[in-house]
Amino acid sequence: MEENLQPVFDKAMQLGLNLWDTAAVYGEGSSERILGHFIKKIKRDDIIISTKFTPQIASNSENAMQEMIDESKTRLNVNTIDIYWIHNPMDAEKWTPHLIPLLKSGQVSSVGVSNHNLSEIKRVNEILGKEGYHISAVQNHFSLLHRSSEKAGILDYCKEHNITFYAYMVLEQGALTGKYDTKHPFPANTGRGNSYNPILDKLENINSELKEIGKKYDATPAQVATAWAIAKGTLPIIGVTKVHQVEEASQTSKIKLTNDEVAHIEKIADEANAHTLREWEKDMD
Repeated sequence: MEENLQPVFDKAMQLGLNLWDTAAVYGEGSSERILGHFIKKIKRDDIIISTKFTPQIASNSENAMQEMIDESKTRLNVNTIDIYWIHNPMDAEKWTPHLIPLLKSGQVSSVGVSNHNLSEIKRVNEILGKEGYHISAVQNHFSLLHRSSEKAGILDYCKEHNITFYAYMVLEQGALTGKYDTKHPFPANTGRGNSYNPILDKLENINSELKEIGKKYDATPAQVATAWAIAKGTLPIIGVTKVHQVEEASQTSKIKLTNDEVAHIEKIADEANAHTLREWEKDMD
């Protein structure tokens, strides 16, 4: 509820965590709406707003993207969006050109793509490039258990072209926090339960190692898994619903894993051979 989330938002802003990633489709608009209520109380320049155009919920109108961003701006109580994304790669040829008027009119400051593979990212950049624009950000599933964006060369491409790579599901929805194991599974008959309960036995070694490394840094397994994503040059997106999660996220930025530690936990993660591709995604390899 909004009253539960207000202290979370306030603490994050206090700690300098001011980039908020949402989408029109999250909670059927409620995520944007709640964030919009919080934004009213602060200076616009103090916050970075990232939201998305989701092709699956677009109307058949020729102005579907404009319509969706107008609705997002209304819910968020802003006139401009700092980062606007094409949420899924459904017909890049069709939707990418619609970003250009938004950039030209100043409705968005920068644009990105989510869940796109390398060839799709390059194509979007090519279309934008003809008008003098480019992708500023890529957002894909990236974790110790799911590194296909790295193996496919997307991380390297982003580094070469000064594109920020946003890593979502860094903690695999809690599976890499040490909170869940075969004796303490996710709730049954839920999305997370159906996806992760069958592989919890495979995750015991990696969670154990995250806990062990955490002792050196006085950190939780979740913080170590997040610090790994930072060490890989990505910007991790952390889902927060409680104040302590924000505080932990803030402290994570101070953890600097060594190259040996990064390589070690990647090796153990690879040995787990746990498949965590979700139903809305495709492998980037």
